[in-house]
This record gives sequence, structure tokens and C-alpha cells, in this order.
Amino acid sequence: MARNKHPEETVNLILNVAFRLFMEKGYEHTSIQDIIDHLGGLSKGAIYHHFKSKEDIMYAVMERMTAQSNEKMKDICDRMDLNGKEKLKTLFRQSLNRPVMEDVFAVSPSIYNNPKFLCSFLHEAMEESAPDYILPIIRQGIEDGSIQTDYPEQLAQVISLLANIWINPIIFDDSGEETYRKFMMFDQILKGLGLDIVDEEMVRRMQDLSLIHQKNK
Repeated sequence: MARNKHPEETVNLILNVAFRLFMEKGYEHTSIQDIIDHLGGLSKGAIYHHFKSKEDIMYAVMERMTAQSNEKMKDICDRMDLNGKEKLKTLFRQSLNRPVMEDVFAVSPSIYNNPKFLCSFLHEAMEESAPDYILPIIRQGIEDGSIQTDYPEQLAQVISLLANIWINPIIFDDSGEETYRKFMMFDQILKGLGLDIVDEEMVRRMQDLSLIHQKNK
């Protein structure tokens, strides 16, 4: 029956099954054969027609999970009722509080020892998060006086690298305590730049996400 589906339906079927298995067994303990066994007769060749590897399936699962919430993140940049610094704080808070984040942290594999995944996260931080989300807010903050810097592009990159890579428990498999310490250091760095945007709610949320990732490794 699966063979008769249109290509987009087949892709959705693969992603639905893969997501469920990643949640139940963990990414590392789910094989391509496990996915095939739950696809109602879809062949391995049919899967490889759409995805080159299990890693590519994970990329697609993650992109589908975050696509809608990423649009909401962009909406923050367009708000007229906040200055630049307020937008940056709102962006951080909303990013952490997205309901999808719990699933993201649950299904994510160990990133640090997987060069392909690590490069993907690094690319996203430098080529998407920094220029598309953070930089426009910093530029507005410079104009309205809420952010002071002579290097907006570099500041956007530093914030993105620290937030998306260094303090991300998915990357380093940090415990809740280590995540807390990194977030406190992140807070000190930002305050030194005049950006008092981290609060205790964000810290607790990141610790909770870290525990979800540890539990589902």
C-alpha cells in the first residue's frame, strides 16, 4: 500500500515512522531496517530514493519539527512594540519555550562525536541564526539606542555560537548543573556587553531540556 502513495506522502510516512522510533528507542538505537520494518512494505530502495542516510532522515525530521516555530521567531523581528534589546530577550525566551523543543531534545542524537551533525549545527548558527534572526534585531537596537556595538555582525555571530553551540546540551551532553554554569557565564558575558537579557526562567528551562536529552540518550 505504501508503494502506491505519492512521493510527498511517502516522505511524510518515513518521517512519521522515524520520529516515533527515535522517540521510543533513541536515534542511536534505531536502524534503517527498524524504520523499514514499520513502513508497511516500503522497500529500502524506496527510502534511499528520498534519503541518502539515517542522518538525512534525522535532518528532515528536525526541520519539519521546527519549521512552524521558526516562522514565529521571525515574527518577533517584525514587532513594533519592542526595542532591539527587548526583542533579543523575547527571541531567546520564545525559542526556549517552544513546545517542540522538548521533542527536539528527546530525539536528538549525541552531536559532539558526529562530525556531520556538528557541522550542520555550526552552519545553522553562523548562516541562519546569526544573520536571519539576531543581526536584524541588533541593527534595530543600535538605531534605537538599546544596544551599543561597533561590530553588529560579529556580535550576532558570537551570541549565536554561544547560545546554539556552547551552552546547548545536545552538543556536549552537559548535565543540568553544567548547563546552569554555562548559562550563568553566558549571562555575565552578555551583561558585560550591556545586554541584560537572561533571566532565571530561561535558565530553568534550559536545565529541564538538558534533563530530557540525558533521559532519552
